[in-house]
Amino acid sequence: MTSFRPTLAVAATLGFTGVALGAFGAHALADTIGAESLPTWKTAVQYQLIHAVALLGIAALEARSAAALLRWSGRLFVLGVVLFSGSLYVLVLDGPRWLGPVTPLGGLALLAGWLLLGIFGLRSER
Repeated sequence: MTSFRPTLAVAATLGFTGVALGAFGAHALADTIGAESLPTWKTAVQYQLIHAVALLGIAALEARSAAALLRWSGRLFVLGVVLFSGSLYVLVLDGPRWLGPVTPLGGLALLAGWLLLGIFGLRSER
């Protein structure tokens, strides 16, 4: 059985930074980035926090199972958050525009993570 602790630590890190970035966007950036960019920032925070909670679920499942599908689901969630939310954060802060095409790649990684988690659920013993 694999340890759930690394997944739990990453989930906590994503949760902590998601709350911090949400507060930063609401308080420090609201007047700086413009009203049109604030929804993009909020979307990045929302997806990050949702997947932090999903990683908590994966950590709980890893405490009982060493399934590769769980490990890969968690890895894809982390990759997806980095690419999806990360690219949105950078783009809102006037980062390089070439990051625009990275965002949907992050979305695909998140979708793949959910798919693997669903397959794990269908294959796991009751």
